[in-house]
Amino acid sequence: MTKQNDVQIGQDKFKEQCGVLGMLSDERIMNVAQFIYTGLMALQHRGQEAAGIAIMRQGRPIARYRDVGLVNDVLSPEKITGLLGNIALGHVRYGTVASSSNVQCAQPWFFQSNEVNFAIVFNGTITNYAPLRKRLEEKGHIFTTDVDTEVISHLIAANFETSADWIEIIKILMHILDGSYAIIIMTEQGDLYGFRDPMGFKPLCYGEFVAGNGDEARIQVMASETCAIDALSGKVLGHVMPGEIIHLEMGKPPHSEAIMRSERHALCMFEFVYFANNTSELDGISVYDVRKKLGKNLAKIDPVESTNAIVVPVPDSGRSAALGYSQASNIPFEEALIKNRYITRTFIMPGQDKRRSLVNLKLFPDKKTIKGKDIILIDDSIVRGTTTEKIVRLLKANGAKSVHLRISCPPIRYPCYMGIDFPTRHELMASCHPVDEICKKLGADSLIYQSMEGLIDSIGLQKEELCMACLDKDYPLKNPPCLDLLEETFTKNR
Repeated sequence: MTKQNDVQIGQDKFKEQCGVLGMLSDERIMNVAQFIYTGLMALQHRGQEAAGIAIMRQGRPIARYRDVGLVNDVLSPEKITGLLGNIALGHVRYGTVASSSNVQCAQPWFFQSNEVNFAIVFNGTITNYAPLRKRLEEKGHIFTTDVDTEVISHLIAANFETSADWIEIIKILMHILDGSYAIIIMTEQGDLYGFRDPMGFKPLCYGEFVAGNGDEARIQVMASETCAIDALSGKVLGHVMPGEIIHLEMGKPPHSEAIMRSERHALCMFEFVYFANNTSELDGISVYDVRKKLGKNLAKIDPVESTNAIVVPVPDSGRSAALGYSQASNIPFEEALIKNRYITRTFIMPGQDKRRSLVNLKLFPDKKTIKGKDIILIDDSIVRGTTTEKIVRLLKANGAKSVHLRISCPPIRYPCYMGIDFPTRHELMASCHPVDEICKKLGADSLIYQSMEGLIDSIGLQKEELCMACLDKDYPLKNPPCLDLLEETFTKNR
């Protein structure tokens, strides 16, 4: 385990678990692997541990390829050329439950039995994973990994013994599973089923694009974020609603098969704050607009009184909020910290022992811009605080008169069990220290967090439509969580 002081920039952030993608071409001769590659590249921010594809031509068996690494490495041009089919699933992974370096934990997951064959991609965390697995093992099911996707697959197979209706089986899943999930299933018949948990923790959307040389073909697509559809020059047709099942078939428009109602919804607020691509829309809400408004609302709280101040974002996560802060406060926006993009892969490698380096290798300070200024440093969140402390120190070492931290999200005080890495309480700085103590530890001259009211106002949804458990400990699960048991389950293989 790396000591806290060794944690470097790129690690002191939460990590989203996965990105999912599914495609279906109306033309049986069309090969969609190249489009899966494009879509996964657009979703790379959602997971950098592993990538994979499952593909088939209607009427033929499902083929699959997955490996540890980035999309560009796993799905090389040579590999893409050999993956043939008009129906496919894609996945990028950042695991929170099982080993990060085990290729067997990579997705898509493929399940084969006498009753049913299918491939599945999953984003989320099943909080009742442990008892479900134990129950299946008692019935004779054998597991090869610790990933919740395998448990979901076995649940599907177990219910297939009594029903071959995919809609009914998915409804049963929604009743059984607790936690967060956005899932796409590819059946051996060549259909795609995409669905979200009834509270809608994780995003999922659908659309279409046109491809072909001369003879144009319509390709239907489902994805974690709209940015994947945009990357394919496609059209977003809608967002899968919480508890909704979207069924894609060749030659037919997307069809909503069923909706399981829930009294409340719980879209993860951190999707807007940090996880999602800046250009995406989540349930029709612009991520970029939300982040700018977060900055504007932050500027209203205890503004910095200085004629020598500049607003500086922590790249890249603080940029939109910093722009909003600058516009609301009329304080100049300056890119005083320049990100070294040529070493990005060094820092997104999973595992603490692989991410050791110096902050000044990742960020280049613009000394002329910084010198003698009162810096208003904007970032989306503080997790452990180790990276923030190094950035504050870097700015002061390069001539900053003062550094005032402004965080666009309220303090992260509680762990997440719905698909975010770093689930333990002791890892969260705001869980252990009051704001004034955090400010002192980070070496800042002042520290202001976003208010809960400012966060909710920026997103534009009601509090009851969001999951903010990491802020207020209100876990919107079917059963109240036992935090100690969940932490043990999710950290035993870290």
